[in-house]
Amino acid sequence: MDEYKSLNFYDILCRLLPELKTCDAKSFSSDIVPTLKTVISISHTPLSGAYNYYQVVEMANLADVTKIGEDQRSISPDDICNIQYSSGTTGKPKGICLNHLQMVNNGYYIGKTLELNTENHRLCVQVPLFHVFGMVVCIMPSFHFGGTLVLPSPMYSPTSNLMAIEQERCNVIFGTPTMYHDLINLQSECNRTINLSKALIGAAAWSPKLLYNMKEVLKIKHIVAAYGATETTAIVFLSMMDCDKLETKTVGKIGECIEAKVVDTNGQTLPFGAPGELCIRGYVTMADYWGEPDKTKEVMDSQRWLKTGDRFILHEDGSGEVVGRLKDVVIRGGENIFPREVEDFISNHPHINEVHVIGVDNERLGEELCACVQLRRGSDLDLDELTEFCKGRIANYKIPSQLRIVESFPKTASGKIQKYVLRQQFNCVQL
Repeated sequence: MDEYKSLNFYDILCRLLPELKTCDAKSFSSDIVPTLKTVISISHTPLSGAYNYYQVVEMANLADVTKIGEDQRSISPDDICNIQYSSGTTGKPKGICLNHLQMVNNGYYIGKTLELNTENHRLCVQVPLFHVFGMVVCIMPSFHFGGTLVLPSPMYSPTSNLMAIEQERCNVIFGTPTMYHDLINLQSECNRTINLSKALIGAAAWSPKLLYNMKEVLKIKHIVAAYGATETTAIVFLSMMDCDKLETKTVGKIGECIEAKVVDTNGQTLPFGAPGELCIRGYVTMADYWGEPDKTKEVMDSQRWLKTGDRFILHEDGSGEVVGRLKDVVIRGGENIFPREVEDFISNHPHINEVHVIGVDNERLGEELCACVQLRRGSDLDLDELTEFCKGRIANYKIPSQLRIVESFPKTASGKIQKYVLRQQFNCVQL
């Protein structure tokens, strides 16, 4: 789509398939992917080698529909059906290969756990459909269990989402923490008549304060926590709908037919309750990174254990807690600090709408903490006030030495915060 400015998807496809730029749509052929015969674009600008979506709609006929049915007989559940590019929260996106079995079965598991059905569930789709959150978590469960999908707007719009919840009487909503922050702020101003029964939150870290506001402001009856990654198809941990207590730390329990373990830096399995890197194995783990065997070997071993890059605590009952991203760890004077713990605490400040903590270079300590804060409308905050708020309540070495007030945070198209962009923006050596 022309509206997406963060990435040029046509250019990515041209890097993958160079022939695209030198042929027309009818004669497209690729030596790299010989089975690919057709490329379809929804851009308003004509693109070499690609049909326009609206052209394709006009071209459809009965013979084509019949051929689809015939072709289905040759498709295997293990065939790759989706090369899903990662969101780019840590840098350059990679092509993640997923198959039919993974997407269909993960969608079924999600819908069954959330108790979706045809009678009571109208799902407001805030998330983009090109992401596994939209494609697997929203679309597939609705296909399995007959839910109604409400698509509020072509692009992400909190205003359109809130209007759709009211006007279309949506009672289920899925989204990232950032999306719920936006809805809470809008609903606080608009006070629309909404009736949300269930909400699924995932794709990034959230604070206990956010969950509280989702219940108090959006009046959501059941909040379901989820954990997963594109490399694991979508969701691998999910909280159950029969949980009466709102858990603020756990991301639920490990899913059916999925294995999980936590390992140390040497790859040795750690006991329950000990923090380490989460590894996943099962039907959900990707085939590989498209065309990048070395990158694949970095994250997946010969027994197909996939490293998630997340510091995690696994409990004996199968539930888990995300401590933070291993790549986000800040090493201050030899002390390892995981930003999520600091973010969870600082988010309780009454003037703060959203906070993300990063490491910035420091000549003496190596790294120091910087709090990047989006304030509530009409609020003020300086470093001295933030320091006073933290003193005696978290360890001194975890108190940020820098504060940056921002209007908004750099995000991927799927709503995830790009911390590496924040580090590039604010990183300067402090003596």
